[in-house]
Amino acid sequence: MNKNMKPSGTLMETFPAMFLLVLVASFNMVGAQRGAGQPGMPATGPAPAAAGGCLFDVTKYGAVGDEKTDMSAALVKAWADACASTTPATIVVPTGTFLCGRTDLKGPCKAPEITFQVQGTISAPADISGDTWFLFDNVNNLNINGGGTFDGKGPAVWQTKKSVAVTLRFNYVSNAFVQGITSKDSKNFHFIIIGGKNLTFSQITITAAGDSPNTDGIHMGRASQISILDSNIGTGDDCISVGDGISDLTVTNVTCGPGHGIAIGSLGMYKNESPVKGIHVKNCTLTNTLNGLRIKSWPDREVCDASDIHFDDIIMNNVSFPIIVDQDYCPWNTCKNTGPSKVSLSDISFTNIVGTSGTPEIVHLNCSSLHPCQNVQLSNIDVKSTSGPATSVCCNVKPTISGSIPPGC
Repeated sequence: MNKNMKPSGTLMETFPAMFLLVLVASFNMVGAQRGAGQPGMPATGPAPAAAGGCLFDVTKYGAVGDEKTDMSAALVKAWADACASTTPATIVVPTGTFLCGRTDLKGPCKAPEITFQVQGTISAPADISGDTWFLFDNVNNLNINGGGTFDGKGPAVWQTKKSVAVTLRFNYVSNAFVQGITSKDSKNFHFIIIGGKNLTFSQITITAAGDSPNTDGIHMGRASQISILDSNIGTGDDCISVGDGISDLTVTNVTCGPGHGIAIGSLGMYKNESPVKGIHVKNCTLTNTLNGLRIKSWPDREVCDASDIHFDDIIMNNVSFPIIVDQDYCPWNTCKNTGPSKVSLSDISFTNIVGTSGTPEIVHLNCSSLHPCQNVQLSNIDVKSTSGPATSVCCNVKPTISGSIPPGC
């Protein structure tokens, strides 16, 4: 018996108090299980704040879901209060359509964990100043969930190029879990990750027209331990693009298309680029994309290296150029120098790649004459061409071949 409970003369007098204690204890246990807990754990529906935490509803700060009233000031105030909390904090954007201009959500925060729960739609204005719509800067232990949508309203500016705002930019964010949200019609890139460590994107939907300019799905640089899982990405540019300084990237169960495929690079354009290593792309499907799996570097520019890159169990449906290593990458014929690329590529494998292509050249490995590609493996490449016999081209590389691949290498 609880020593704070007064003795009673009968069981009927004692039982209600004991029942109340059990009920309270059970409630606290369930609350702890439903809380945000550790970063990286998926949310289960629109649960309120973590156990013992605080809830910050943007409508309590003046936000109105009428798609007319700019909620950016209300959101910044809600973020400031959540960031200052000493317990886990949840910011809620409820159902409705909320207009929101440029918004910077900055740390470091006192809150041990912040959840940004978007249940409705956040709509961008026609013009956004600067290169970013939503900035998450220097935040640790961040969750973004709720099943809502970020609508970038890109069609209004894609042709005029009046705005180049990225929808979500993660600058030096660590221990983040982004789940179950949609990014639609970004004005520029949908997501950019710069710096940071341990970010997971799961069950994400990214959509833009196949001819929309520069609408890359997820671009990253100078970060580590990134996972992109169980997501659908269709854009007018790369579904996923990997810049310099990325290590330990896992891409699994992602569908890509339309778009330009999954790309490593371009590398070697700028001085002091950091190495790329530990890239694993597995169980992905690409449909109606220009490129499939691509590694690209600039000719005769700067030094960099990329290694430990693996593509496994990939399905391609009507992909124009399925497998590409291009170390003479020069878009729009802007290259002034014509020497070989100074980027070193090694320990690369393409395994169990199947499907169809609209062009005959299934494998195109054009490596640098200065730094020929090292330890490249091609295994079971079974992509059929719908426009003639399938072929492969290999330059400045001697790949190890196993199973069947198109002839030529």
